[in-house]
Amino acid sequence: MKSFFTENTIGAAFVAKPIQVGDKVITLGIWDTAGSERYEAMSRIYYRGARAAVVCYDLTDSSSFQRAKFWVKELQNCEELCKIYLCGTKSDVIEGDRSLRQIDYHDAQDFTEEIGAQYFETSSKTGKNVDELFQKVAEDYNSTAFQFMTEETGVDLGQKKDSYFYTCCHNN
Repeated sequence: MKSFFTENTIGAAFVAKPIQVGDKVITLGIWDTAGSERYEAMSRIYYRGARAAVVCYDLTDSSSFQRAKFWVKELQNCEELCKIYLCGTKSDVIEGDRSLRQIDYHDAQDFTEEIGAQYFETSSKTGKNVDELFQKVAEDYNSTAFQFMTEETGVDLGQKKDSYFYTCCHNN
């Protein structure tokens, strides 16, 4: 996000990233929640009301792909209007040695199509496709349909206090 390599996220980190889309500047509020099981209970506070989510997994770790599938399901259950972008990370590692890839590109692409998401492979170390990923998120947000989703769920602050009921997640 900042065009330099950093250590792994511990807990959660927030970054506001302004992105130029046409004649507008879209500022994305990005929560990096690390996806760790130990932070699972707190994670909902970070993605409540989210209109986009970049769900990442490590291309060299098959268990991380399974965790990504969990997070996709969690988002779909809790935030129906959230557009999902699936992101395979550490592409620089597999470019150096293809045998390290544990998730087949076509398997990831098939899953992405199944969930109606978009797929990127990135490298935080080299910056490969990172800007392109966030540019796509901003462009989609700027598109009419994506903006409509955001505007449609707004709250009129002039309404009486009891006129609205909001819930994040539904357990069926």
